[in-house]
Amino acid sequence: MLANYGYIDGSGSYFISIDTDKCDGCGNCVTVCPSGIFEVLDEDPNDPLRDGPVAAVVGDKKKKLKYECGPCKPVNGTPKLACIEACKAGAISHSW
Repeated sequence: MLANYGYIDGSGSYFISIDTDKCDGCGNCVTVCPSGIFEVLDEDPNDPLRDGPVAAVVGDKKKKLKYECGPCKPVNGTPKLACIEACKAGAISHSW
């Protein structure tokens, strides 16, 4: 299941998607994110049938992703975002 966190405004769409089928709740994204966007939850709030930890976007950060993730945003061939690189399961993607 894809859990989408973010918003659309006049300047674009800003979403972080976490594939909860792939995410194993390792917490690598939490460790590398300088803005503290991620947290690991004991249960998936979007899938009550899933057991085990899963990464999610912190509640008060969902409406600020454009600004919170801005410092890590890749520009003209720079490496991928740190959270995407740290996720060995390949569960995280961004809309920008």
